[in-house]
Amino acid sequence: MECQEMDWKEGKLPGNRSSSPKKIQDSNLPEHCKNSDLAADTNIPAGLEALFNVCRDVYPEQPNPLQVTALVKYWLGGPDPLDYISMYDVPGNDKLNIPPHWHYVSFGLSDIHGDGRVHEFTGPDGVSGFGFELTMRLKKEPTDKGPPTWPAAIMQGLAKYVFQSESVLCIGDHVSWHSPLDGGESRLQHMLMAEDSRLGAVRTPNGKVQFVQVVGITSEELRAVQHWNGAGLIDILKRSAVTGGPWLVTDMRRGESIYELDPSVAEEVEAGIESQGSNLSGVSAKISWVTQPEILLSSSQVSSIKPKILLSSSQVSSIKPKILLSSSQVSSIEPKILLSSSQEARMSGPRPGASDAAPVGHADSADALKQSCPATDDGQKPLDAARQNDAEDKTKTSNGAVPAELFETQRLESLHITINLESGALLPLALRGRLKHGRHFTFKAVLGPNALTLIAPGVSGAFVSSESPYACRGPWLQVLIPDDLIELMSVDLAGLADPDEVKVPVSFQWPAHKLTLTIVGEDV
Repeated sequence: MECQEMDWKEGKLPGNRSSSPKKIQDSNLPEHCKNSDLAADTNIPAGLEALFNVCRDVYPEQPNPLQVTALVKYWLGGPDPLDYISMYDVPGNDKLNIPPHWHYVSFGLSDIHGDGRVHEFTGPDGVSGFGFELTMRLKKEPTDKGPPTWPAAIMQGLAKYVFQSESVLCIGDHVSWHSPLDGGESRLQHMLMAEDSRLGAVRTPNGKVQFVQVVGITSEELRAVQHWNGAGLIDILKRSAVTGGPWLVTDMRRGESIYELDPSVAEEVEAGIESQGSNLSGVSAKISWVTQPEILLSSSQVSSIKPKILLSSSQVSSIKPKILLSSSQVSSIEPKILLSSSQEARMSGPRPGASDAAPVGHADSADALKQSCPATDDGQKPLDAARQNDAEDKTKTSNGAVPAELFETQRLESLHITINLESGALLPLALRGRLKHGRHFTFKAVLGPNALTLIAPGVSGAFVSSESPYACRGPWLQVLIPDDLIELMSVDLAGLADPDEVKVPVSFQWPAHKLTLTIVGEDV
């Protein structure tokens, strides 16, 4: 986070009348990022005060921690959604194998103001804003003269993703970052969301708030989360002080994964995958699809419009073209055919050295099309109407008035799906860890309402069936994969699990099921 966007502040927090804390030296910071006093605000909002009180209870000796604050608040047009990020100096506990570390706590994802300037007010019994705040624990380095700033930058980047996508981050979710979190050479290049063991959850005057802790993990550990579940990996990480201990302290100098520290972990993870499958219910993706609806245009209608054909000239002469209509064309002819547009899944904010697309994986406790984090279940959650309503509401919000008939279920005769390689690399997981266990898996566009859900036979609440396996409802495409096709796709797509060996673009076809899948590069 550049210093012109974020400013270091120390002294009284808004509304805090306590004495100043012990200074944290910051001589290693640029001159324009030095400490300065934060003017007290005697009219502190009740929601913000409730969160401050939780932190004061844990750190009574640090009533005014070193703090990062957005120079221009988000609700005044600034770029950073988090109003404040407090940073506490934690001495550690040798008996509990807790190393000295810095504890970062955000304020702004929940409704800290309670007056509608950022979030809709729901009252004490509802969910406050997005229902959570982020935290992170970073092991101190001997050379530290103050808390590093990069965790604050990452937290602001994650907050931007949440505000732009309206998708919450829940315990068990992960973020594929593909770059050392601190911009250096660390093996910790991805993030796992866990419960903050000290702050937990709190009910404020503006609703409930969960403190969700960001934990740095390796690429090997990321794959364990994706193929198994986040809760299982969290338990393993807590066993050893090297991997975080009971408070999950991130150590950027950690050089070994859980498998290298304890080889028996590999059998534990594999057994969990085989017996439980994966609780990863969806990821963000760059995805589009071309469809041929069963409700076909009449010959006169076909001859009156010029179709946009996603085929080369040689291919056009050999097969029946599939018509791709833009949103403007859809509204101008009858019948109306809804087709998904390509949505770029990007995470905004500073990301030192990270790739442009950073898929966010949602566990079953975080439905990819819902805006809350219900309690973890057995992974057999049905596809309920709330997801459909959520997708439809987003379409109405982003595109204005939408004809009601566009939300009617469109049965599709055939389907051609295009997806980016990084997200497509999770298809073997979706088939083996989800659909083979009778579950579903969703690829969701981050910056739009479009979503594609792969569904196993027997999942309740779906609007597809064995007679009509492909269907659209608003921006939501459902694809029913029967058992025989699950087996075929599992074999054909196995190579995607090693994306470094995949040459894109590459297409897979299952003619008997009228289904085609194309994997493309990240820049397409």
